[in-house]
Amino acid sequence: MERICLFPGTFDPITKGHVDVIERAVSLFDKLVIGIGTNSSKQPMWSVEQRVAWIKEIFKNDPRVVVTGYSGLTVDYCKQINAHYILRGIRYISDFEYEKAIADMNRMLAPQIETIFLTCSPLYSTISSTLVRDVIRNGGDARMFLPDEVKLG
Repeated sequence: MERICLFPGTFDPITKGHVDVIERAVSLFDKLVIGIGTNSSKQPMWSVEQRVAWIKEIFKNDPRVVVTGYSGLTVDYCKQINAHYILRGIRYISDFEYEKAIADMNRMLAPQIETIFLTCSPLYSTISSTLVRDVIRNGGDARMFLPDEVKLG
């Protein structure tokens, strides 16, 4: 059985922290699907197409990394792509509390899908897409938090 893992998120934009987690996780699976989910409570700054393009460019040399957009329940999308694992990155204990609640709900909905948590490298633990968007909206230079492939106008 092929070990397929879904790393769901909005990746708006993808940060160096995301890339760190992806690079460390990819060797654990046969395929790592980066799933850009539509979240009804979030208004993205960039289109799904732009975010997919950035991530494809970052991982263009690694055929194990696939990028897609999806909507609906994450566990339903896992079933569609035959993923038995969900990857979540953790920066702080508060992230864990939030992510564990989601993982518990997903486990009740689909017990065959396991959630895996990877902690972020300390170098990137303060970086979040939300904070990066705030820097950008207020005219700051966010390039130090972003992979070189993410070009901001």
